[in-house]
Amino acid sequence: MKAALLQLNVSDDPVANLPRTVAMVQQAADEGAQFVLTPEVTNCVSTARVHQNAVLQTQEQDQTLTALCTVAAARGIHLLIGSLAVKTDEADGRFANRSFLIGPDGAIIAGYDKIHMFDVRISDTETYAESAGYRPGTRAVVANTDIGTIGMAICYDMRFPRLSDALVSAGAEILTYPSAFSPVTGAAHWHSLLRARAIEAGAWVLAPAQTGTHSSANHKTRDTYGHSLVVNPWGEVVLDAGAAPGVYMFDLDLDAVAEARRRIPSRENARRFDGP
Repeated sequence: MKAALLQLNVSDDPVANLPRTVAMVQQAADEGAQFVLTPEVTNCVSTARVHQNAVLQTQEQDQTLTALCTVAAARGIHLLIGSLAVKTDEADGRFANRSFLIGPDGAIIAGYDKIHMFDVRISDTETYAESAGYRPGTRAVVANTDIGTIGMAICYDMRFPRLSDALVSAGAEILTYPSAFSPVTGAAHWHSLLRARAIEAGAWVLAPAQTGTHSSANHKTRDTYGHSLVVNPWGEVVLDAGAAPGVYMFDLDLDAVAEARRRIPSRENARRFDGP
């Protein structure tokens, strides 16, 4: 099966971002992709909560979601919208960082709210407090589809192997990690973490990413690492998109999942133990 990762460099303006994203999804479909994946916060990369309140919508009103569902139906493809920042009914006004899996009829097959919040201090000049603006999800999600069983995760989730273990235990053959990764931690950990998740799961790992400096008219800009990655179930990097935005095609062979798990049956060999 042909598939495609979109590597994006979006601004904090969802209206301006949408035509480019739609065009890239259409390009991927034109090139034969049956499964297309976009990065985390496909609609808006912003560091300003006041601005987000002004430009974000609820899931029901979000024009990016509506438009991409329409494109998926028109092209008859499965589409993972890596995530959208959407408004919720939280009393404290926090948003959801929500991934959507869209079927070839344009309907939402599954949605997943990012569980693990990126609350870190990387250096004296680079800190993140995702939980200040986003409420964490509470439920892991696996979607059974005609193109495989997909375990949904987002970005920082990749650092928590208990989540990927739960997804694979529920049948996942493909793990998705759409991301907007920090350049510092990306250079240090991105490839290692994604390869580790693929190897221990014996699953495909698909990680479309935001890249570059994200423009903003009135607020602080943000940089992301890029390097959208595809790792096969044996832990080999099939695709590394580097730093340039674009449509990146690859072949997805689910037979490789069974083969990797046959060669190293680690899940069958796992044992319960006491302590420490």
